[in-house]
Amino acid sequence: MDNVPSYISLYESGELQERIAELEQMLQPCHLCPRRCLVERKDSKVGVCQALSELVVSSAFPHFGEEPPLVGFHGSGTIFLSHCNLRCVFCQNYEISHLGEGGQVSTEQLAAMMIQLQQFGCHNINFVTPTHYTPQIIAALPKAIELGLEIPLVYNCGGYESVETLRLLEGIIDIYMPDFKYSDAAAARRYSNAP
Repeated sequence: MDNVPSYISLYESGELQERIAELEQMLQPCHLCPRRCLVERKDSKVGVCQALSELVVSSAFPHFGEEPPLVGFHGSGTIFLSHCNLRCVFCQNYEISHLGEGGQVSTEQLAAMMIQLQQFGCHNINFVTPTHYTPQIIAALPKAIELGLEIPLVYNCGGYESVETLRLLEGIIDIYMPDFKYSDAAAARRYSNAP
């Protein structure tokens, strides 16, 4: 591979483990997104996103419905994560984001999913709605790297992110795909309950 993703050098330097530790601290109490719910997710408490500390995945497959540069010839290795830190009334993935459709997945299982998508020939690993599961996703990376992961990572989010979380992802994520939903705060509150 000509372009080695930067997360590999962070892994080799040990900095990836430091970032994982910092992200895990953001779960207790949870302040991963701008809502800063401050709930203790590891103690079975949920905030607006409705996610506990265990990762829930709805599906993982080569996706051809993304932007053409991501899809290439073999698809974007898309992992749809359940729940969401936004509550958009118009959500196209309502069953996944609002109802939490999916199954619990360990970090080892997530690493195996990434490798399988790479083996399918996918051009990237595309995490859809990752914000509330960022610590768990990044915690799966060392195992995935050890198994041979070497394709870019896509952070395909709703655009409601905290600067602190994004700073910790710098050099780990290769492509950011935030959805631009609002330019008006009143509309954001009304349609996504986003302060």
